Amino acid sequence: MCELSTAELPLIQAEDLARDLGRPSLVVLDVTVDLAPARFDGDYRPESGAGPWRAAHVPGSRHVDLLTSFSDPGTGLHFSRPTRERFAADVAALGISATTDVVVYDRGSMTWAARFWWLLRSVGIDARVLDGGLAHWQACGLPVESGSAVPAPTPGDGGLVHDYRPVWADRADVLAVSEGRAPGTLVCALAPAQFAGTEQSRYSRRGHIPGSRNLSAKSLLDDTGRVRDVAAVRAAADGVLVGASAPVVVYCGGGVSACLAALGLVLAGYDDVRVYDGSLEEWSADASLPLVTAPGGDQ
Repeated sequence: MCELSTAELPLIQAEDLARDLGRPSLVVLDVTVDLAPARFDGDYRPESGAGPWRAAHVPGSRHVDLLTSFSDPGTGLHFSRPTRERFAADVAALGISATTDVVVYDRGSMTWAARFWWLLRSVGIDARVLDGGLAHWQACGLPVESGSAVPAPTPGDGGLVHDYRPVWADRADVLAVSEGRAPGTLVCALAPAQFAGTEQSRYSRRGHIPGSRNLSAKSLLDDTGRVRDVAAVRAAADGVLVGASAPVVVYCGGGVSACLAALGLVLAGYDDVRVYDGSLEEWSADASLPLVTAPGGDQ
């Protein structure tokens, strides 16, 4: 466990961002992907958030389409982290350099912004997440723009992208932890009903990986859609992780909500947190891998 200094906190408040707008070193990115609720098991329908971004966005922001960039379509999964080379090219295209202050946000519950923050963090690029996203920005009465007439960025520095830090887990890692062959604690960041397998899933099968504990990512947000205060987040995390061994490996359906839970764990002072990138999209597609559907099964 470690305490973060104010400078290290991964969040920025709407009022603070509003004061910074127009600063040359600031790059603001909307990374929203629209993901409809499942109508039946296996109903996975991600759509670009570019259209709604054009309708209303933080002034000067750009939209990053995570369906086509900062991902690796060759894996067969929707949002797998890209190769280092592709990552570097995507970073350069956004104008990110060593002097850039990156702020990311989304129009939803901060999960996509957290995903992008975790991606950047994993290669050594610092960024901050707009607390509460666009909804809270607008609730504060702050201005929005429409249209897509954003000046093209000056090419950035793909050389900033380092090799991936050990903040990711793959299927073999998760299986080893689940079977007790490796140290670690599995945490499912989906809602309790999804954890229990009692409601429809976007993925091939319902339930959670054996041995998992449940810390819903959305439970870390308050009624305004912002992250709860650090003490409350720490209490929620500590309550779930009593007796847990490191690393804490977080997963969800597609490796997105897990990143919001990971952000919360980092805020709470957990310093060995990893995200299972393939999450249930990958795990549930392999019929040989077990899932538990009994309510509260393994907690």
